[in-house]
Amino acid sequence: MARGSALIATVLCLSAWSATAHKHHDQLTEEQANAPVDTILWLHMFLQAAVWGILFPTGMVLGLSRSRWHVPLQSAGFALTAAGYVLGHSHKGRAFLAGAHGKMASILFVPIALQLFLGIYLKLHIHEHTLRPWAVRIHGVVGKAYPILGWVQMLFGAITFGGYCRGDNLGQCLAHYIMGSGFIAYGTIMAILLLVGEAWVRRSGRSPDWWDSWVIMLWGIVNTFTEHRGTTWSVKDMQHTILGVLWWAGGILGIFLSRNNQRSVVPALIIILTGWAMSDHAQALMLSTKVHAIFGYTLMSAGLARIIEICFVAPKYTQEVVEGDGHSEHTLDGSREDTAASTSGPSRAFRHLPPFLLVASGLLFMSATDEELHFVNDNGMDHVTYILIMFSIAFILYALIVSLINLYATSGRNAATAVSRDGAIELTQSNKWYAPVPVADVEPANHVIGDDD
Repeated sequence: MARGSALIATVLCLSAWSATAHKHHDQLTEEQANAPVDTILWLHMFLQAAVWGILFPTGMVLGLSRSRWHVPLQSAGFALTAAGYVLGHSHKGRAFLAGAHGKMASILFVPIALQLFLGIYLKLHIHEHTLRPWAVRIHGVVGKAYPILGWVQMLFGAITFGGYCRGDNLGQCLAHYIMGSGFIAYGTIMAILLLVGEAWVRRSGRSPDWWDSWVIMLWGIVNTFTEHRGTTWSVKDMQHTILGVLWWAGGILGIFLSRNNQRSVVPALIIILTGWAMSDHAQALMLSTKVHAIFGYTLMSAGLARIIEICFVAPKYTQEVVEGDGHSEHTLDGSREDTAASTSGPSRAFRHLPPFLLVASGLLFMSATDEELHFVNDNGMDHVTYILIMFSIAFILYALIVSLINLYATSGRNAATAVSRDGAIELTQSNKWYAPVPVADVEPANHVIGDDD
């Protein structure tokens, strides 16, 4: 392990040296800007997308489940990303203006080196009661940030490749990419709560709608004071600003209605109203108008599906007091019959609809900037083809999301095959904090007490 880590550290140092030797362009000739993309650059893009979009998130999940494959996978990721970094600074052909992608690539050496150092330190198993607990926490926080860092860097790469978001276009890019990424993150969190997070929701004592309302309210406050610049109010300024007001006003109501662990449809209603506003958003190009309309309809569908889920499908997070010792009001175990019935079969299948539609909405909004749609229009592509491309990407992205969540639930300490050799079993249906009160005086089965108990 130490020898392999030293090799990876050497590769990273060589990568940093190659970056200093690579020339970044502040101005481009027409020949440099229109030169063909060479094979080395294509390899760089595909390799880094695979490492940061698949390999590192998979390694992070295996780390959360404490799988023995976590270290080998992340070590391979460090080596491959260093190789991709060298490829990115070795290509010929088309050149690009200096921008956020190149600067972010240098910044990423900090979390990479930090994780590598912490990984080696934790493998030594020293300072068990002093420094090691803090190192574990830092290692976990930085590791969980990897998917976000990778997402941002891949966006920067796409922006650099297209030559977007410069000059007056920067503001629109920030609005579309930040909000679109927010919808994708919202859908991802919703999927996590659907598949593995209900026990956490019960322990937190707060319904998902309470958290949603807080985020919507805070984002609305920011949006209210950042969408208008100058003294003249355009139609878009007024629409964007009033959306911010809608979000913080509705967020306040949602927080109040979802107190005491109650469900609330207000966040979903805000999503519907936002989708309706976006579906009727005036645009310069007919293509842009149609893409924004489909984005709005998709967002409205996500809000409607969320309301149906909350009212008729999702499990209750509050406990009803019923007679019998087997139904204590303090029993919050996820394996109760009423919960299991509401999260299996057709009900669970339907609950995938809101998060998927949110992911699709986010991708549609991110793909709807003026520069992107002018490029699509100039290349003769119609809105039907373009929208179906975005939905295809949404299917792939959501498949990756649910695959990673399933990997967490079935790997490492969460594996269903984790059975003690002494005849005791691990509790697979219950969470570690709560268990139902037994109906009769039955001798409880032994179970393995893990490190977290």
